[in-house]
Amino acid sequence: MDASVIVVGAGPAGLMLAAELRLGGVDVIVLERLDQRTGQSRGLGFTVRTMEVFDQRGLMPRFGSLETSSAGHFGGLPLDFGILDSRWLANKTVPQSRTEEILEEWAAGLGADIRRGHEVLGLAQETEGVTVEVSGPAGIHRLRARYLVGCDGGRSTVRKAAGFDFPGTAATMEMFLADLSGVRLRPRLIGETVPGGMVMSGELENGLTRIIVCERGTPPQRRAQPPDFPEVASAWQRLTGEDISHAEPVWVSAFGDATRQVTQYRRGRVLLAGDSAHIHLPAGGQGMNASIQDSVNLGWKLAAVIRGPAGEELLDTYHRERHAVGRRLLMNTQAQGLLFLSGDEVQPVREVLTELMEYHDVRLHLARMVSGLDIRYDVGGGGHPLLGCRMPHVELVCADGKTSTTELLHPGRGVLLDLAGDDGLRRSAGPWTDRVDVVTGLPHYPGERSDLLAGTRAVLIRPDGHVAWTTESEHDLPTALTTWFGAA
Repeated sequence: MDASVIVVGAGPAGLMLAAELRLGGVDVIVLERLDQRTGQSRGLGFTVRTMEVFDQRGLMPRFGSLETSSAGHFGGLPLDFGILDSRWLANKTVPQSRTEEILEEWAAGLGADIRRGHEVLGLAQETEGVTVEVSGPAGIHRLRARYLVGCDGGRSTVRKAAGFDFPGTAATMEMFLADLSGVRLRPRLIGETVPGGMVMSGELENGLTRIIVCERGTPPQRRAQPPDFPEVASAWQRLTGEDISHAEPVWVSAFGDATRQVTQYRRGRVLLAGDSAHIHLPAGGQGMNASIQDSVNLGWKLAAVIRGPAGEELLDTYHRERHAVGRRLLMNTQAQGLLFLSGDEVQPVREVLTELMEYHDVRLHLARMVSGLDIRYDVGGGGHPLLGCRMPHVELVCADGKTSTTELLHPGRGVLLDLAGDDGLRRSAGPWTDRVDVVTGLPHYPGERSDLLAGTRAVLIRPDGHVAWTTESEHDLPTALTTWFGAA
């Protein structure tokens, strides 16, 4: 074997996965077709859940001082994310190019072998591994690994070569996206309809302006190259009457509203994550964020199976958990597309939804949905409200000082949090301490008291931050530890 895992694609999903695998002690090769990062930024900023995920790995300081905002939308209708129960708000300023740069530095620093200019041509599954045919600087060669993960985007070579089914609906319209310099436009919020289509404009860092333009009735084209800027400028002028032809395009892209999801995220020793597994209309910046979260769910599980003694059934939970999340993602982006891309015929629906959003519960439901905070995995029976949810940030006082649930997850290991000083509990977890950190502490709530951990004496937290067991669960601690971390 050339590596335990080969990851195809060095976008946010592939780089996040490589780093998670390295945290799990697994060697990984990342193959990227492009010689260098494009500098393009289709994804912009982070949802609240991704901010939490980066925080639990100690990554937030790498991004520097971030501008956050509580202002959001659902299908172009204003939505206040300030109602969410999180220590973070969403960020809308970090370009995807910067995210990729930081994740690549992190993954490489952990020991990931990132090979640019290496294009995967084909693959073959075997009993004990996967062989990939690669075209690189030294010519065509083959690499073998125990597992292969396709993180190579919506047109994934891995998905096609491995025979994954990819049902859904084809694109019905085309939208242009461009980052421009040398032009100033009045801000237009996403969903601003004009006769004949939808437009958006907003200022980015470094004096750039981002525009999105969708002209209704324009069929999607099968493009081998991005559109020329004059085509974008003409569409903008037809819809707004504004001439932007003098602007300097930094980059231009076209995308559609195709919606597809693979029927299974794993076929034998080949797995998919990110856009390789699901494509949809970009609505609310959810695509890149869901892709990163796919990798966080998969990374520790794949590492645990490779290191042992976790069995391959743990990998089946990746499909079970993330396929459901992806299906819900497609549903909400399709709903938003109908709201901000349709014409006057949908105006009654917009008005009804605007009325419904006057209710706090409706606003909270929608905000949690598009922020990724409504995700709750089925981890087995139990009555505690945290079970299956991601463990929120809670400060802790331990014998050797203060810490937090967030800081405890930095190494990417499981955590058993003993809140009652239970010697028997810690003895039960003893055979798993090579994989799970056992911490005794008490919650410390500065300011207004929270009761997040009320009603339980201990919680078992998976490396991805989700609570897998509490003392109120129907099964005992050894059963939960065996399920998620392998045999003692």
